[in-house]
Amino acid sequence: MTIKLIRVFFLFLSVICGYYLGALLTNFSQGGPIAGAGAGVISGLLLIFLEIKLKHVSLRNLSAAAFGLVFGFFMAWMVTLILKLIPMNEVFYSALQIAFTLVFCYLGMVISIKGKDEFNLVIPYVRFSREDRREQLFLLDTSVIIDGRVAAICETGFLEGKLVIPRFVLQELQQIADSPDSMRRNRGRRGLDMLDRIKKIRGMEVIIHDEGLPDIKEVDAKLVRLAKILDCHVLTNDFNLNKVAKLEGIRVLNINDLSNALRPVVFPGEQMNVYIKKEGKERNQGVAFMDDGTMIVVDNARRLIGKNVDISVTSVLQTSAGKMIFAGLMEGADQKRQSNSHRRQEPRPRNK
Repeated sequence: MTIKLIRVFFLFLSVICGYYLGALLTNFSQGGPIAGAGAGVISGLLLIFLEIKLKHVSLRNLSAAAFGLVFGFFMAWMVTLILKLIPMNEVFYSALQIAFTLVFCYLGMVISIKGKDEFNLVIPYVRFSREDRREQLFLLDTSVIIDGRVAAICETGFLEGKLVIPRFVLQELQQIADSPDSMRRNRGRRGLDMLDRIKKIRGMEVIIHDEGLPDIKEVDAKLVRLAKILDCHVLTNDFNLNKVAKLEGIRVLNINDLSNALRPVVFPGEQMNVYIKKEGKERNQGVAFMDDGTMIVVDNARRLIGKNVDISVTSVLQTSAGKMIFAGLMEGADQKRQSNSHRRQEPRPRNK
């Protein structure tokens, strides 16, 4: 609403200025002020139209182009200043001055835009702050938003800083939410709900970054490039993105690694009571699960499916899929269970 009021006010000023300039240029003749006011309206509308179109242009690209324009103008001025020392016709010198100015300004703008990632003086990314008090940025990818656990981590206060969500990640979430496949559609809607939940967390700031990086097609590659530009961490649970980002020298915070680190530590010989849920792959094996989803393979427990049993941990195996625990029935527990069953089946002696 504020921008619309500014546009209306600017259009009003354009009419006033055009009316006054038209009157001055025509010595206040009859049609001069009206023509000037009309020219002011047209000029104001053209500038407003140009401003509306410029909102789709990246601010970072505009800053790089402005820097290149100033640098090109400076280089043209230096070259023409040296050429002035050479005796030549004044008209020829003026032509060279105009030509060099156009060429250097154009080359400066193009080179600055193409190499904007290597410029450290691009205006929006200059940070005049103490290094020890620098605010950390975390770049979120699509998978970690859909996963949803990052919202719970933010609510506990373990993450301090700002969460950066690129515009192309939002577009990917919207495409998933609009998918004809019901499963993908539910995942996309869950991701959008998680973003809304994170934005409502007190003390957590969410930044929507508009840099589109149109020269890169893959979303993971865009995330890696943007993380380099912003010098921030990548928050993800994508295995491939994790590997690529680490190869590029970017620090990655993987939600799955955090989840594995928070799982309870189990040592061989530890005893516990578990519920045998299903049969295992090998003969006579039963499978149980801990509260965090860790799978426990119990030997000789296939016949005890659907029951709670006491087990003793024999070994712990760490795999790429997570942690797996191998255990056996506690010594005497199985015999005691069979003995109790046998006692229940024995006929009681009748009193004579």
